[in-house]
Amino acid sequence: MQVRRFQRRKFCRFCADKVAFIDYKDIKTIRSYITERGKILSRKMTGTCSLHQRELTTAIKRARTIALVPFMER
Repeated sequence: MQVRRFQRRKFCRFCADKVAFIDYKDIKTIRSYITERGKILSRKMTGTCSLHQRELTTAIKRARTIALVPFMER
């Protein structure tokens, strides 16, 4: 007999706050979607929807090219 555990459903923070677009200059928001090593976290981990995940990815990549966020931390 398996025991079902209640798992909280993940929700998109950007949809909940009704964000028009994700700004690449907003480092506080972007940092929460990157690991310590500089990798972008997946949708499974964060719970963002597919539309905002794509916007988030482009924002992170733009922030990396301007050196606001590191490509990789050693």
